Amino acid sequence: MIEIIGTNAGLVWNVLHENGQLSVKAVKKATKIKSEKDVYAALGWLAKEGKLVFEEKEGELFVSLA
Repeated sequence: MIEIIGTNAGLVWNVLHENGQLSVKAVKKATKIKSEKDVYAALGWLAKEGKLVFEEKEGELFVSLA
């Protein structure tokens, strides 16, 4: 499971690096990660490493690289 989370974290990082700030929904779509829980696990991995900035806009969560 840790390998999958790490792989997904790499996918998320690459998408954010290429596109800038995105909603979590857009990250899920762009990475083609199937499960929302897997997206949040990857975001948690990157957040723990201090690599993400989160912002809430009109009730929707957006994320970008720090």
